[in-house]
Amino acid sequence: MLIPDTQPARPAQMADAEWALRYQLADCYHLVDHFGWTETIFNHISARLPGTAHYLVNPFGLNYDEVTPANLIKVDVDGHKVEPSPYDGNPAGFALHGAIHAARDDIHCVIHTHTTAVSAIALKRQGFAHDDFYGAQLSGRVGYHAFEGITLFADERPRMLHSLGSKHILVLRNHGVAVGELDIPRAFFLLWTVQRAAEIQVAAGAIPGDNVALPETIGQRCAELTAQLIREDGFAEKFFAAMVRRMRSRRAH
Repeated sequence: MLIPDTQPARPAQMADAEWALRYQLADCYHLVDHFGWTETIFNHISARLPGTAHYLVNPFGLNYDEVTPANLIKVDVDGHKVEPSPYDGNPAGFALHGAIHAARDDIHCVIHTHTTAVSAIALKRQGFAHDDFYGAQLSGRVGYHAFEGITLFADERPRMLHSLGSKHILVLRNHGVAVGELDIPRAFFLLWTVQRAAEIQVAAGAIPGDNVALPETIGQRCAELTAQLIREDGFAEKFFAAMVRRMRSRRAH
């Protein structure tokens, strides 16, 4: 699917801010597809509409490269559509995304993936190591939640939130990962960091010999510096925009 370089026209009845968010969220879906992090039609990326209890999420049944600004559905924190749409959402995403959006004012975008590398880390008792460049950036930033089956039921919400605490990365044991940040570019950058950490840890585990361990203080410093970079205006936006440009350039050829 060729993603146009120019933004399509905003529907007349839709506020500029919502249309801009829809356009950026569609770009995020396309980026996850571009990097090969999709799980066919499953998983979710959600973005909260500022000043509301509603969030946008993908229509269930579409591939990520079929998501557009217009076909994203708007739901409340319980997953009920608040505007007419020919599409429905995937109930398996509402418990996780709705819980986080309802409870965390500092998280406006949540991304959930099942990539092979991330799912392999989620399967290991140790979870993420913090000895490589990317893993060190996750020091003290990861919560772990015990597997309770497919995430469908409201009663699991408080336990997931307890596992997440004040962190921004939640490893769903035996399952995958969810990351959440203040906006879409920050969440995508965090996902990219998590994915790189998982890939390197899996690759290093296949090589005989011990890893070079990093002192905990070094890992904590890396994590603090990375969190500071994400908080700064412009950093994540530059990264996100660069990835969108690369994606469009490669898909145009």
